[in-house]
Amino acid sequence: MMKVEISDQVRDFVRCQAPEPRQRLRHAIRRLTLERGDIRAFEGPLKGFHRLRIGAYRVVFAYAVEAGKPMTIRCLFAETRDIVYGVFSERLKAKLLRQD
Repeated sequence: MMKVEISDQVRDFVRCQAPEPRQRLRHAIRRLTLERGDIRAFEGPLKGFHRLRIGAYRVVFAYAVEAGKPMTIRCLFAETRDIVYGVFSERLKAKLLRQD
């Protein structure tokens, strides 16, 4: 079974939702340990990242492999579908530019 790490942004986003969507989001994120759910790999500039679809919500995550440790799923960003891709892409680009 894999370990799931949740960023502060994802945790805060889930906590701010109404009870029913909050429960659905938590359940779907827990199921990631079994690699279950509507999961799809990104292509193009977001290659290496994946998304988990939960109704109108998306959770962006990546698999992290470290020698001698079980695989970890890092949930990086969550938002509604209509804005998740643009915002995550811009944040990723800004982070990569700061590392140069």
